[in-house]
Parts: sequence; structure tokens; C-alpha cells
Amino acid sequence: MIDTLRRWWLRYASQLFLVVVGLILAILLRHNHGTVWLEAYQWLSRPFQRPYDPQVVLETAKLRELSYRLQELESQNAQLRRMLQLPTVLNGSPLWAQVIGRSADSWWQQVLISKGARDGVKVGSIVTGTGGLVGRVTEVSAHGSRVLLISDPSSQVGSALTRSRALGILRGQSLSTGVMEFIDRDPDAKVGDIVTTSAFSTLFPEGIPIGKIRSIDLNHQPAPEAVIDFSAPLSMLEFVQVYAPSHF
Repeated sequence: MIDTLRRWWLRYASQLFLVVVGLILAILLRHNHGTVWLEAYQWLSRPFQRPYDPQVVLETAKLRELSYRLQELESQNAQLRRMLQLPTVLNGSPLWAQVIGRSADSWWQQVLISKGARDGVKVGSIVTGTGGLVGRVTEVSAHGSRVLLISDPSSQVGSALTRSRALGILRGQSLSTGVMEFIDRDPDAKVGDIVTTSAFSTLFPEGIPIGKIRSIDLNHQPAPEAVIDFSAPLSMLEFVQVYAPSHF
């Protein structure tokens, strides 16, 4: 009898062990609703997972949300302009061009780009870059063009605040800042207000981002003015977008 049991055990011990383990796992899964498997998977896969930073995940989610909101607002704005038969901010498809030169004595005033008359660039063409307005084309040759940057003191841009619609004229001050001189003696302006091109500008269409207010001097004579931080990094321009001039 003992020999029979020993032979049975040697023959079926492994199968019996697996059955018992299966029953135990089934009982654990029933009572823990699968959390044991999940914890085991997380523990085994941990060496292969990327480091988890909750702050980065939250910031990424916020940026994604802002991007979706911006797309929706742009779509609504375009529909409203079509209904009111207003011109779009920039007409036509942009022409991409590379910044190929800067003059040592006018580093923050002008740049040369790689597109010219043969590519459809004309004097007065509007130039933008990552962040917003860059300037406008003032000279054109067959294969290149000269762009007057908004940072040039001789550049004047009709501008407006997006929050209060206060109007002014912006001129260049340095490679990263400009000065907006308000038309109103008591403008509704605050530090941090966003500045764009104005509907009354004769050189640029309305709504192109320029920057935001860094500081305000309401007592400045002959008119109040504000220092504007440009949104486009003019010191690091490599590629720009060129739009044909249009009536607006």
C-alpha cells in the first residue's frame, strides 16, 4: 500500500501542486479583484518603465489642453470673420525662408533671407517666425531679400492690447524689446497684457502676436508708453515665414 501511494505521489505530485497553486490564485483574485496580478505586473515591469514624474505629466496635459483650446478659438474666430466678411489675419500660404545673413553694424535691425523675387517675395511682404511678428521685407533681389525687424528703432507697427483694445504705435528698442506709445492719454493697460498688430495698421494685418507688456510708464511725455517683450526670439532666427503683402 505504501509503495502504491509513493508511486502515485511521484507520478502526480507536480500536477497536484499546480492545481493547488491555481486554486490559491483563484481565491486571491476573487477577494482582491485582480489587484494581485496588477501589482505583480508592475513589480516585474518596473525595470523597463520610464521614470515617472507627476509634474511633467501634469504640465504636458495642461499644454495639450491649451493647444486644443487655441485650435478651437482659432476655428471660431475664422468662422466669425467669414460671417462678417472680414479679412483673415494672414492671407495665403506662407513661404518658408532661411535667415542667411546679418550685418555686424545692424545685427538687431535687419536680416537677409534666402527667398527673393523669383520665389514671389515682394517689398512689403510680412515676415513672421516662431512666436509672432518678425518684420517686413524692405528690399528684394532675385534670390534674396532684406527684412527690417520690428526691433529696429525706425520700424513702426500699429499695435493693440488684446484685453482692452488700447491702441498705440510700437517701435524697436533692442533685440528683445520694443516700446509701445499709446494713443490714449489714460490707456487701460496692465503688465502682462498681450500685444498684437492693430486693425488700424497700414503695414500689417490685424492680430499677429507681437509680445507682452513688461512695464508701463503712464507719466511719460508726450504720451504714456510701455516696454514690450517680443514673443518671437529675434536673436535666434533661423527660419521665417513670408507672406505676400495684401490689402487689409
